[in-house]
Amino acid sequence: MDFHSFEVAARRIFEEIPPAYRTGVDGLTIKRERLTHPDFEDVFTLGECLTESYPSGWEGPETVRSLIILHWGSFRALAEIDPEFDWREQIYETVTHELQHHLESLVDADDLGDVDHAMEQSFRRYRGDSFEADYYRRGERLGPCAWAVEDEVFLEREWRGQAYEDFIWDGRRYRIACPEPGEDVHFVHVDGLGGGARCEAGRVREERDVTTAGERVQIVLARRRSWSERLRSVFRRREPAVGESEARAVEMETDG
Repeated sequence: MDFHSFEVAARRIFEEIPPAYRTGVDGLTIKRERLTHPDFEDVFTLGECLTESYPSGWEGPETVRSLIILHWGSFRALAEIDPEFDWREQIYETVTHELQHHLESLVDADDLGDVDHAMEQSFRRYRGDSFEADYYRRGERLGPCAWAVEDEVFLEREWRGQAYEDFIWDGRRYRIACPEPGEDVHFVHVDGLGGGARCEAGRVREERDVTTAGERVQIVLARRRSWSERLRSVFRRREPAVGESEARAVEMETDG
């Protein structure tokens, strides 16, 4: 998509967003340059939300002004390396993502900043770099002990040396075999779920399901540490030991 077509498509998408969600946004700016991540040259910044707050005797949308910027060069760079890149879908995702930054500013919240941080840590993990072992906790909270980061769902469980762990996915109960205890945190990539789109946020005894768009599930086995262990790790600056493995889920028969 050339620059002119990109600008037309972006402005059309921006104008289709209900005005109530664009309160305080001064406009959409399209730039030609490509912005790369300062640490990862193959990661590009598609958009930005530049926000300023103005002092006022009362709080409201009129005290927060934002400008949304899209970088056409970054979109083009991604399209060159991804043959299935969908320009219009990505424009929509980027505009709404940056608009959410503005809406977060209106309520003085930083939840989306947490999500961005979780996504960056996820990238570091899969790249093989050091990462924060509990990064998934800064993703989208789905329920008790359940979070989503992009298309992955993380179900956190206490690692007590159990041989098996049960969980609910798409209304069905599954079981995986747990690895031998060793690390502080262990990510188990779960296979055999059949692409379900619903997961139970807690353990099997909990009944509430949580709808999620995630398709990949990881069980996070976290060893509970005593206060003395936590203090020693802080003073010694010891990073938690992290492991990963794969497990195939076996569907369990339900009672009744």
